[in-house]
Amino acid sequence: MPELPEVEALAGFLAGRLVGRTVERVLPVAVSVLKTYDPPLTALEGREVSGVRRYGKFLDLATGDGPHLVLHLARAGWLRWQESLPEAPPRPGKGPLALRVRLTGGGGFDVTEAGTQKRLAAYCVRDVSEVPGVARLGPDPLAPDFTLGVFAGLLRDERRQLKGVLRDQSVIAGIGNAYSDEILHAARTSPFKLAASLTEDETAALYGALRTVLHEAVERARGHAADELKAEKKSGLRVHGRTGKPCPVCGDTVREVSFSDSSLQYCPTCQTGGKPLADRRLSRLLK
Repeated sequence: MPELPEVEALAGFLAGRLVGRTVERVLPVAVSVLKTYDPPLTALEGREVSGVRRYGKFLDLATGDGPHLVLHLARAGWLRWQESLPEAPPRPGKGPLALRVRLTGGGGFDVTEAGTQKRLAAYCVRDVSEVPGVARLGPDPLAPDFTLGVFAGLLRDERRQLKGVLRDQSVIAGIGNAYSDEILHAARTSPFKLAASLTEDETAALYGALRTVLHEAVERARGHAADELKAEKKSGLRVHGRTGKPCPVCGDTVREVSFSDSSLQYCPTCQTGGKPLADRRLSRLLK
């Protein structure tokens, strides 16, 4: 799933290729992709792209005083830039193509989604705040005003486990399954520790890890072409997706806790005092 660093890089990649250019056609291919109907997608056509911005994991393509095309790539979505698109419009089918945006003069991009769970979403709106997911977003963790005090305030009354809190977009925008694992590993903190139970020092360590992990990931991703970002993300991960491999910090074996539709990875030595976590949804430390 693309998370904050990859979507930030995609926004920069697209800004350099879209801003100042005119949208010729917007073609929805998958029935499930379009989540709005007023204004219609045709309202984007003939308009010049004025900016590309990230909101959490959402991409916003603005057209001056016209509508916005807002994309959420969900778990299996991606964006493929092409300097030259086929002249013939795409035909709906069983392939991964969900949406095509063609620019005047050639070029544009396809939005694709792998798998059978169709969660990718496109919105054509007059204002970005009309997108429900954007309206619910918590603060951006890379914003200058996202201070330690703000972070501590978000956690103070949270009776949930840290893993879930970090992934909750209404608490903090942009962090998903992979980077929550990486942040908790860098902070040497159990994913199942209750947020409200953190001491001041533990909160400060988690805040520092969050900012460092995300800043470093953004810097690694910056400047990469869209088709390179997935591999770049994977290469920079220390524990997420590395079950059974040695922890790069201490050498212990990276463990996994599986859920019905996802999993998390962690290092017992670095994060849980050497004790493995029970592999079930409401996991506790094994005694």
